[in-house]
Amino acid sequence: MVSFEIVFLVAIVAGFFGAMTGLGGGTVIVPVLTFLGVDIKMAIAASMVSVVATSCSAAAMYVRQGLVNLKVGMYLEMFTVVGAVIGASITLASGSQFLFVAFGAVLIVAGISLIIKQRLSLESPARDRQDRFSRWLGLAGSYDDRAEGRRIIYYPTRAGLGGALMLIAGMIAGLLGIGAGAFKVMVQDLIMGLPTKVSTSTSNMIIGVTALAGTSVYLSAGLVEPNLAVPVILGVVVGAFIGTLLLVRIPNETIRSYFVVVVILIGVVMIVQGFP
Repeated sequence: MVSFEIVFLVAIVAGFFGAMTGLGGGTVIVPVLTFLGVDIKMAIAASMVSVVATSCSAAAMYVRQGLVNLKVGMYLEMFTVVGAVIGASITLASGSQFLFVAFGAVLIVAGISLIIKQRLSLESPARDRQDRFSRWLGLAGSYDDRAEGRRIIYYPTRAGLGGALMLIAGMIAGLLGIGAGAFKVMVQDLIMGLPTKVSTSTSNMIIGVTALAGTSVYLSAGLVEPNLAVPVILGVVVGAFIGTLLLVRIPNETIRSYFVVVVILIGVVMIVQGFP
């Protein structure tokens, strides 16, 4: 078993990364733990538990800062919870090689999607471009952007498609223990038109609820190892706190660029590990 100190340090980095990007920390925890010799299913289970801690510590501060869109979050959680239970069940029945390759492929796809987003307009949809369902749900919101020095008003759209895609995001979360923050941010950003800071912050809230559903499956299968989960939880809480303090002071494009590079690199490493 890997020492408490090493796991704790890894978890701090993972928590920081998760809070800054909305990933939930699993993109760092799972690859590093497997590199240190931990079985990938146990690493995924520990990561799933840590996602809850990351979400609780980061989301609370984002809510106080007015970045989280609570209506969007609660609506999308209905879909991610169902997906998480399905995904975790698939993990229990899958082999390690499949999980390594799936983990890497998911991260690379997420990174490429955000590169495409960088080449598109970053403006939020106007009120008159909202579809009827999104307008009926009352998803519009606003927040004070310190980096730009003004109040941003936005009108989320395509809530129906966003919900369907969040079901898939929930499956990815349960399958790989990464919180699927990459896809939650992508859906809210690309499909629903939320500003990056809002989608990142709202994602941090959603992943906690999603992770609770997935964790229940891993607990029942006996894959959650307390000696591994405890340092992971403590570390991600510390890292998430640091990341949350920095997020509100960094421009959206800086967050996006950091997010894309790290996600793609980790994805490539995981795919390589998946082949003997």
